[in-house]
Amino acid sequence: MRKLFLFVLCASLFLGCKKEDGEETATATADTAKTEAPAEIADGKYIEIGKKALAAMTSGEMEGWTASYADNAKYYWNAGDSLIGKPAIDKYWRDRRMNVIETISFKNDVWLPVKVNKPQNTEKPGIWLMGWYQVTAKYKGGSSMTQWMHILYHFDDNDKIDQVNHFVDRVPIMAAMPPKK
Repeated sequence: MRKLFLFVLCASLFLGCKKEDGEETATATADTAKTEAPAEIADGKYIEIGKKALAAMTSGEMEGWTASYADNAKYYWNAGDSLIGKPAIDKYWRDRRMNVIETISFKNDVWLPVKVNKPQNTEKPGIWLMGWYQVTAKYKGGSSMTQWMHILYHFDDNDKIDQVNHFVDRVPIMAAMPPKK
């Protein structure tokens, strides 16, 4: 008897709360359109792009590193320096990786792909990949340094990186580089 009573009570609540056909779907769609989040988690495929870039930089395979860049990409550092265009980015990093950095490795990486629907400040709408990782670099003729870095990749409509914001502390980098002659 007790089970029957609980069943009837639950069924009554369920049926009493049910909306007319179509009403629930229309309301949910209208509510969703009104309350689009300013940002949301993006597809995990962007994490793989970030990881592949770090693996290519580690191995010195610069074609693999630049493969994910758009031709019109812009690369900004927190100190205000920048590179404009894929050829300039490739030239800078190829020279740095082949002639300045003996070895480089990345560990303890954390990635967060985000889709910005409604910019809240100066950021561009679209897909961003935020990355944090610990870098250890040994410089040719110098010593090594380890530090945490933060990087932001923005992707164009073709899933190519069109903007990078790279946050580094230049003090440990400069201290590890060989003295200038």
